[in-house]
Amino acid sequence: MIHENEAFCIPRYCGHRYYACEDDPWSILWVHFKGEDVKYFPLEECKTVTFNSDNATNRMMFLFELLFRVLDGNYTLGNFIYISQVLSLILAETYNREKHHTTLEQNRHVTNVVRYMYKHLHEELTLQQIAEEFELSKSYLNVIFRKYTRHAPMDFYISLKMKEACKLLRSTNLYIYEVAQQLGYQDQYYFSRIFKKVVGISPKEYKNSEFFHYKE
Repeated sequence: MIHENEAFCIPRYCGHRYYACEDDPWSILWVHFKGEDVKYFPLEECKTVTFNSDNATNRMMFLFELLFRVLDGNYTLGNFIYISQVLSLILAETYNREKHHTTLEQNRHVTNVVRYMYKHLHEELTLQQIAEEFELSKSYLNVIFRKYTRHAPMDFYISLKMKEACKLLRSTNLYIYEVAQQLGYQDQYYFSRIFKKVVGISPKEYKNSEFFHYKE
């Protein structure tokens, strides 16, 4: 899905088709790139770039209007040189600006996914479900989670579940199988194996012990 104020590069030789919503159609600005300088930009990554400010959007609109204005003129060498410079500016405005906001964007993605995990501790989420919910690739999720949490997404999710299990075992009179079910595990023994692997002791030992245990 691509929305207003977003850009997407389709790698060359890649078959594709696109269409607008019938109820609320939109117009697109597009251009083909080729040449020696394109290798300096991440055009093959198939990543959607969002223009997060009115200034960024206005600059891009200005560059396309400038491009169209020159194309309406004569096909002279001078105009072609000018056009090539405008095309470079369009790429630079898209990817250099995006690069400046990459860290902020990645932090936002991690924060939103962690909040989503917290809200769904009582389910059994998969990486595919999370990726589809946020329209991100599984590989991208793995990269940003390892970068900011030092854990793979599903390991982080399981860790959150086990911390919640610790809280339930300590603060309620629930049986172990009931705690397991509240966290989306129908198999109590599978839950116990995961718990021991993460926490370091079994759920029963944890519930009956006098000290807090948690193996980071």
